[in-house]
Amino acid sequence: MILIDYKDRRPLYEQIVEKLSDLMVRGVLAQDSQLPSVRSLATELSINPNTIQRAYAELERQGYIYSVKGRGSFVAENHQIRAKKQVEIWRELALLVEDARNAGITMEAFQAQVAQNYELNPGAGAGQGTGTETGSGVGQGAGTETGSGAGSEYETETGGRR
Repeated sequence: MILIDYKDRRPLYEQIVEKLSDLMVRGVLAQDSQLPSVRSLATELSINPNTIQRAYAELERQGYIYSVKGRGSFVAENHQIRAKKQVEIWRELALLVEDARNAGITMEAFQAQVAQNYELNPGAGAGQGTGTETGSGVGQGAGTETGSGAGSEYETETGGRR
């Protein structure tokens, strides 16, 4: 269900939040389905229960789950989860468009890169792809000369744009 990457720079609870929210957005975890208990998930992942509790608290704060006293945590309404994720994606896209414009990338080049990544890498994470002919780092993971290019792996993988 959840795989922890110990080489990832992000805290474990953030990784758990990301993985569980992704499962909810995709519909793998159905609306009103019960999440594993803190203790059982901590045992399964071999991590401290406080880490799981912190991840669940963050998921609840973000509206992905709700808690019922004495019964556990449950997945919130799927359409609300998806709507929230779409708003987040549009916000991130607006930042990428601004970065691309500032880096001198034309709208046509940007659109072509988006279309290429959308078609060639369905389900692949940001930071993959071939970039544009300007080599500015959109989708490359390389960034610009200063390392702050749109779509750089550092920004997307660490959540630096959120």
